[in-house]
Amino acid sequence: MTDKNLNRTDALPTSWEPSDHERDLYEGWVKAGYFTADAHSDKPAYSIVLPPPNVTGQLHMGHALDHTLMDSLVRRKRMQGYEVLWLPGMDHAGIATQTKVEAKLKAEEGKDRYDYGREEFIDRVWEWKEQYGGTITSQMRAIGDSVDWSRERFTLDEGLSRAVQTIFKQLYDRGLVYRDYRLVNWSPVLETAVSDIEVVYKDVEGEFVSIRYGSLDDDQPHLIVATTRVETMLGDVAIAVHPDDERYSHLIGEVFEHPLREGMQVKVIADDYVDMELGTGAVKITPAHDPNDYEMGLRHDLEMPIIMDEKGRIADTGTKFDGMSREEARVAVRETLAEQGRIVKEVRPYVHSVGHSERSGEPIEPRLSLQWFVKVDELAKMSGDAVREGDTKLHPESMEKRYFDWVDNMHDWTISRQLWWGHRIPIWYGPEDDNGERDVVCVGPDEQPPAGYEQDPDVLDTWFSSALWPFSTMGWPDKTPDLEKFFPTTVLVTAYDILFFWVARMMMFGTFAGQTTPEILGEGKDGRPQIPFEHLYLHGLVRDEKGRKMSKSLGNGIDPMDWVKQYGADALRFALARGANPGVDLPIGDDHATAARNFATKLFNATKFALMNGARVDALPAREVLTDADRWILDRAEEVRAKVDAYLDDYQFAKANEALYHFAWDELCDWYLEIAKTQIPRDEADASSEEKDRGENTKVVLGRVIDVVLRLLHPTMPFITEVLWKALTGGETVTLAPWPTAEDTNGGAATDEDARRRIEDSIKLITELRRFRSDQGVKPSQKVPARLDFASADLVGQEAMVRQIAKVTAPEDDFEASASIEMRLSKVNLDVALDTSDTVDVAAERKRLEKELAAAQKELDTTGGQLANEQFLANAPAQVVEKIKARQKVAQEEFERVTARLEALK
Repeated sequence: MTDKNLNRTDALPTSWEPSDHERDLYEGWVKAGYFTADAHSDKPAYSIVLPPPNVTGQLHMGHALDHTLMDSLVRRKRMQGYEVLWLPGMDHAGIATQTKVEAKLKAEEGKDRYDYGREEFIDRVWEWKEQYGGTITSQMRAIGDSVDWSRERFTLDEGLSRAVQTIFKQLYDRGLVYRDYRLVNWSPVLETAVSDIEVVYKDVEGEFVSIRYGSLDDDQPHLIVATTRVETMLGDVAIAVHPDDERYSHLIGEVFEHPLREGMQVKVIADDYVDMELGTGAVKITPAHDPNDYEMGLRHDLEMPIIMDEKGRIADTGTKFDGMSREEARVAVRETLAEQGRIVKEVRPYVHSVGHSERSGEPIEPRLSLQWFVKVDELAKMSGDAVREGDTKLHPESMEKRYFDWVDNMHDWTISRQLWWGHRIPIWYGPEDDNGERDVVCVGPDEQPPAGYEQDPDVLDTWFSSALWPFSTMGWPDKTPDLEKFFPTTVLVTAYDILFFWVARMMMFGTFAGQTTPEILGEGKDGRPQIPFEHLYLHGLVRDEKGRKMSKSLGNGIDPMDWVKQYGADALRFALARGANPGVDLPIGDDHATAARNFATKLFNATKFALMNGARVDALPAREVLTDADRWILDRAEEVRAKVDAYLDDYQFAKANEALYHFAWDELCDWYLEIAKTQIPRDEADASSEEKDRGENTKVVLGRVIDVVLRLLHPTMPFITEVLWKALTGGETVTLAPWPTAEDTNGGAATDEDARRRIEDSIKLITELRRFRSDQGVKPSQKVPARLDFASADLVGQEAMVRQIAKVTAPEDDFEASASIEMRLSKVNLDVALDTSDTVDVAAERKRLEKELAAAQKELDTTGGQLANEQFLANAPAQVVEKIKARQKVAQEEFERVTARLEALK
């Protein structure tokens, strides 16, 4: 039972200004240790690892959504009595960080990394990381992330480096890591291979060039091919046609001399890949610089000459084009071919999609390169089986097909990067022997390389270390209390667009580590490997209000920190959570933030009103002494609580928060608070004992319902609920308050359907009376006599409340109705007679209505004229015509309503 003296309005600020409170509240939570997990606790475990943001990154709306949903989950689980670990950390972001530091050194010192050497340059990156990295962590604090900062990790820290070396050696020893020449995405500016996720596609204005191979004599063997990258013909080794294409069947096996490279030949081959209907039906094949050509080269055992160096310049062709950039060679090759008479059609512009480096901006060059790869067949099968067998459950289930499409058709993964910042590949090479070969040794974390051996210069793809995140962050490969308590993690929360690039790789490495170290990670189900997370929740992408992707070029991006400053962190979080449906994109704009801020203000004002009227959180009175309204609001609170629980258990954040919004605003604030005013005596000195008892009961019910609402909303809106809950209850913190149960809401009682019906009928009655008063032009404060049969509607107990809220008084003996309304309630059609003769200034009301009538007539004339214009109808888009028809319909309804009201005034 709570001390009534704690329920004081001076425990609240005069108004809710988020910026005045959020920072101090958050730091207070951290200092108190509310977010620190105890691996030795007896409570059931609940764990989430934060998808590690880049050390160079800043919080964007996608992050804000991701973090809001994770925080909602972990805050609720703490309140439900779980030992919760939400583990934070950052990714070293190899390419992004190195690029940023190199740009800084170039701008400030005019130097590049080669001017420093590897070790000194890496030292400079660490200096940058300590000074500038981690902006996003302060932003996480600003939005209220309840992460365990004591366990914060970094993908290049000592523990994770040990984990990376361990799993690399395990993969290497089992033959799942190998080195080979393969086609990769190559960045000529960064001079490294890049992953698929670091490639963005843009429409580019190029040119379509048709080249003639073979004889220039039409009567002699020849073929015509078309290309958008004419410079790559320097690497052509074949021309492919479809085996069923009768036009070229006689040419299959023919060999043409290369037009620009002396001694090089181009062979005509047949392959089902070729589309006979596209272009000329013949395709040039450059295996070392095109993904499709590469696959064809493997099928036909073609040579794969590399014609560009690491900087994207033509090289090793023995032609005059060597040393030219791709762009320069494109022009020079075309001009040379034209001089030979091999350009058979006029070069024409062509817009096509081209992959660009996300970090450096230039077009990606598909390039045959010597790289390290992970063989994925076995790993992908284990990660696919984990979902098929239900060891890891996807939410929503509709995402399973996309997941299987990826893991069942995965290509070997390029894991080496030609960078200096990152996990250096733990491969060492011995001195060359007499045959020019070198011994290769993979060195584990507790091993030393042989004397005189040199380490591979490449580093691992950032996604390699990130793939270990769920278990490396808890101490793997060592057996730790954190792994024993919190692994496998409960749920991974992320956007669906990262399903392939990160989630699938975590599943591969997680199941692999589960298979190789079950004594550390635990046994999986039914003899299967352990999995890294039991549930995978995939949310959509945040888009602008028109559904467009947020981007700098469109100027439609929203900085979440701007919303925090303008509306508060709670408003940012509630706006995002209220729109977060599983796997569905979320369009959002300032209107959503404004609505969320208004909701926060509504909660503040409601709680302040409750405190001013003596609301408190006490044991609920017996059901039989409560009014219908009290029982109704408690029962509704229980229905909403049960819905919210079911929705959140199913990761239906939008539905849960929408239900809370409408209950808190529409039912608690708009109705029960109004009803409570009629049940709590204004002057207790003049009130009867019965009125006093009813008022005290209402104060307890009001306090209890607001308490429940604040606890239910706390996971989404942590700051304002903390302030309001502490003021209402006098408790230490809502962060550790128990999650509401049926016992909290309505004492576990069955819903009182009669009370519900009577209150819903009363609400409908009041609403209709208010609407009638408004239509009649009655001032809001003016009381109107009304005669209605409460007994026939079974609303006798609600009469005083209805009359007080609707401002209709009981009729006197000389009552004479001037108007009437009829409404359908649950049991009867109720007639209400009213006398508005003394409440309306007829002349003023007529003048007002005549203005409304004129406006309606003007709109009818305008829309009627447009719809009567046949030329307009013939040319206007259908949606424009429909809008005009809708306007006309509204105007007609308004005209009829005002006309009827003017007639009534006579």
